[in-house]
Amino acid sequence: MSAGTRASDDGRRGLLVHEWIAPAGGSENVLEAMARAFPAADVQCLWTDAPDRLADRRVAETWLARTPLRRSKALAAPFCLPTWRTLRPRDIDWMLVSSHLFAHHARQRGAGDVAKYVYVHTPARYVWTPEFDPRGQGPAVRAVAPLFQAVDRRRAREPLAIAANSAFVRDRVAACWGRESVVIHPPVDVATIADVPRWEPDLTAAERRQLASLPRPFILGASRFTSYKRLDLVIDTADRLGIAAVLAGRGPDENSLRQRAARSRVPVTLVISPSDALLRALYRDASTLVFPAIEDFGIIPVEAQALGTPVVTGPLGGQVETYTDGVSGVTAASVDPADLADAARRALALPAFDGPATTARFSSDVFEERIRDFVSG
Repeated sequence: MSAGTRASDDGRRGLLVHEWIAPAGGSENVLEAMARAFPAADVQCLWTDAPDRLADRRVAETWLARTPLRRSKALAAPFCLPTWRTLRPRDIDWMLVSSHLFAHHARQRGAGDVAKYVYVHTPARYVWTPEFDPRGQGPAVRAVAPLFQAVDRRRAREPLAIAANSAFVRDRVAACWGRESVVIHPPVDVATIADVPRWEPDLTAAERRQLASLPRPFILGASRFTSYKRLDLVIDTADRLGIAAVLAGRGPDENSLRQRAARSRVPVTLVISPSDALLRALYRDASTLVFPAIEDFGIIPVEAQALGTPVVTGPLGGQVETYTDGVSGVTAASVDPADLADAARRALALPAFDGPATTARFSSDVFEERIRDFVSG
């Protein structure tokens, strides 16, 4: 099949391509939804750190899987470019690529052109938008970024079609690659989240005690504990509101967040590595979710809304697309704590809304239907 011919949507001669497979992650959830949409397609990745994921598929790794480079994505990045250009030839008609670094460069070694469809989580942040990613702010990366950009932009001409995970990323694709793209929001398991009787029994006795001990009311911040997620602003917002805060997650900034919490005038509780069931209980019990990070999409705000909890975000990022301002969330004028607190006050006053209905457009079923239509034309 030539690159100008539309691929079949039955998956019989297709290949799913992904950067690397981690034990947890939003892009891996997208890959699993793609696999459900194309049940006969094999999977190609650089390496997998989660062999139990996609256990029903043939998952091929590259030579990088046999090297120590797999333990350092930053060091592996330069080797990814030639590796993606020399994939083992397969008898396929099309490939669907899930890309947030260089997977969209994928090409089979010595094979003719194969119709390539790319689902973009983001053009590589530390190459194109280092202001959103600390990994791109060092002098070494800044020095080589123009070279990577030139190659990346040239390879981005190859796909037959490109889908972006948000309008925010669609605009970045246009600015970085000069390509148009359609928006297909990633899947969120909103039906399971909203079905409280199914997950409530999964809370352990210790989790029930922990949940009961939290001060009420509280605002919630949930994400990885790392600097660009700006959970420090959740604490500052709670301080201005005079309402307790709960921070759920884990990561390298845990100690600094604990120190900041100790200086707060309101109670701040850190819930480390919550289970899925406990996190959903926190979503449900929170008065509002405050989400200051600039995200390409933002799954956490969708999950909170599925349980009827309004969200507060800053004005920039894909997460703004996940709620209706004044109905299921409020957009702050900026991520200054004063603006976030003002938005949170308005969110606390919002009428109740139907969480499942509000988030139904982000369901896995909707994504799978749209991604099949994307590939089939």
